[in-house]
Amino acid sequence: MLIAVCGVLGLLVGSFLNVVVARVPVDRSVVSPPSACPRCDTPIAPRDNVPVVSWLLLRGRARCCGEPVSVRYPLVEAGTAVAFALVGWWLGWVAVLPAFLFLAAISIALALIDIDTFRLPYVIVARSYPVAAVLLGAASLAARDTSSVVRMLAGGAVLWLFYRLLHAVYPQGMGYGDVRLAGVLGMYLGWLGWSELVTGAFFAFLVGGLAGIAIMVVGRGSLKTQIPYGPYMIVGAWLGAVWGADVAGAYLRAAGLA
Repeated sequence: MLIAVCGVLGLLVGSFLNVVVARVPVDRSVVSPPSACPRCDTPIAPRDNVPVVSWLLLRGRARCCGEPVSVRYPLVEAGTAVAFALVGWWLGWVAVLPAFLFLAAISIALALIDIDTFRLPYVIVARSYPVAAVLLGAASLAARDTSSVVRMLAGGAVLWLFYRLLHAVYPQGMGYGDVRLAGVLGMYLGWLGWSELVTGAFFAFLVGGLAGIAIMVVGRGSLKTQIPYGPYMIVGAWLGAVWGADVAGAYLRAAGLA
């Protein structure tokens, strides 16, 4: 039941994320005006705005003028539904579930925007700090676990500082939006534990490095090719969140430290 509820919620959120991804980079309101056809500016009727289903029924075209509608719209909606369902399956009925559903939503929005524009919008990242603090803090309060609040604050500060130092040493290597995002991801990873924080940071560089090598191997770039780093930070953080404790434990056992 929880997985199904999370999936349906993800479909609805995914529809909204399409608006966020399209409008936030060009400084447009995500609330008004209502969604309209980009070709003839006809408002989209509610029956044509049902996530995934409307796109399939209309065969990927606008009802008003036949303008092709990008397949990315239903993919984002379906992808968000899958992401929410997986988070529900991973965590179950726990107080921290809303916090990680929020993280899943901004992960998708920020990754897509960064891929499209090589930017991580301040308006999304900055507002994620108080939202994450409230949701994670409420989960800690529900569990009567003050130590997780301390780790949350320390994790955000540590990862932000680490990326800030990297940016100061080599500002061409990453944008300041990556520094801001590091603080948000550090809050989540720190809330989970120190192992998750360390492995999440490591996985970001590992995934980013492997992606860079792949780009060069297929001839799509070189060492100087600019790539959006935000998506790799996000993937690394999720890997650290889900498997960080297991990976850290295996490493310590292999090194004879545990």
